[in-house]
Amino acid sequence: MADTTDNTPRSTAARTVLGAAAVTSGLLAGVFLIFACAVMPALARSDDRGYVEVMRNINDVIQNPLFMLVFLGAPALTAAAAWQARTAPGRGRVWAALAASVLAFAVTVAVNVPLNDALARPGDPAALREHFEDPWVTWNAVRTALTTLATVLLTAALPTARHLHPAPPTVKAPHDSALR
Repeated sequence: MADTTDNTPRSTAARTVLGAAAVTSGLLAGVFLIFACAVMPALARSDDRGYVEVMRNINDVIQNPLFMLVFLGAPALTAAAAWQARTAPGRGRVWAALAASVLAFAVTVAVNVPLNDALARPGDPAALREHFEDPWVTWNAVRTALTTLATVLLTAALPTARHLHPAPPTVKAPHDSALR
């Protein structure tokens, strides 16, 4: 069987972008999952003051360059991969992954971050927790599912990555030896 892998620099770059999108999406899904299955259940055992203090600390320290690289990189790399896959087999998976990634980003920006900001304001810890905990946990589950879906879809698209952005066909000039 002939190797149909396109090894041009453009195709190699496209495969690299798709792989990086899958990795960053997986890392982001892992961050959200660890909150869902460990951080938030552990915090639920805390009293109100401890809960609010620890969550405020988490919200402060998570805003670091490495997390931001993953958080912003996952949808950005997925968008780049979707653009590069626009004519390739498996493009539907990559575009669906982009939709899931953008939705997860939107949930974070529209729901989880405003909840974090509200928790950072002064107030009674019991009241702050009451307005924060259940909605934050629920929407974190949504973004966990969305980023996990994006990761699964991007990973499923990897076998078709050899078709991404193939080099344009070369056109050979007609042989003109008869004209000499």
